[in-house]
Amino acid sequence: MNEVQPLVRARNVQKSYGDNEVLKGVDLDVMSGEVVVILGPSGSGKSTFLRCINHLEELNAGSIMVSDSQPGYVLKKGRLQRLPPRKIARQRQKIGMVFQQFNLYPHMTVLQNIIEAPIGVHKVPREEATRYAKELLATVGLSDKADAWPGNLSGGQQQRVAIARALAIRPELMLFDEPTSALDPELVGEVLAIMRNLADQGLTMIVVTHEIGFAREAADRVVFMDGGVVVEQGPPGEVLVNPQHPRFQTFLSRFI
Repeated sequence: MNEVQPLVRARNVQKSYGDNEVLKGVDLDVMSGEVVVILGPSGSGKSTFLRCINHLEELNAGSIMVSDSQPGYVLKKGRLQRLPPRKIARQRQKIGMVFQQFNLYPHMTVLQNIIEAPIGVHKVPREEATRYAKELLATVGLSDKADAWPGNLSGGQQQRVAIARALAIRPELMLFDEPTSALDPELVGEVLAIMRNLADQGLTMIVVTHEIGFAREAADRVVFMDGGVVVEQGPPGEVLVNPQHPRFQTFLSRFI
């Protein structure tokens, strides 16, 4: 019987900026359909690790496989070779990412923001891209905002557009890097509701967040990082209720 392989396989992932060693050997598997929430204090390496998965940051050592490839590279004759930027962009079609800041193009309408990558990078016909973009806007509750400018939307609405834009490439994996940290408190709930809906649909998600409630309700597994390593992980009903590591206990005590 063949063993099911993880969708994401990170092994001994290391990343430094000069003398600052941010990731010190991260190992993590994420299965297809799993929702993994990464918690940890500021500076623990959470966001850097997420950016390494998508090859927005280059590893100093180790490897990250997404499905059957290592983002940023191609295997030729037993050796990894760096891909040029255009091919990396095509390779990233497997991975959608939502950032802290919404990063919408201010000179494009909501609809134009969503269809830009499918048409420009992935060569999806405009009619097909537009049809799917409108479906996604309905999914995130913004059907009436297709022709709006990002500057005329609330922060919560902009982040929901950013989620729709990330989904427009039909990714296998969605990465969320503290997607509610730039929002006013009253707008956080509307974004988390969309994310819970995506989790319920079985989309594979890795979420860096400080929203303990989301981790408790939507995660299949919670990972706690500190000092550039994975310190503890497990089902939310276990690790959030009875954390074993003192650093995780101290971290969670701030939210009680």
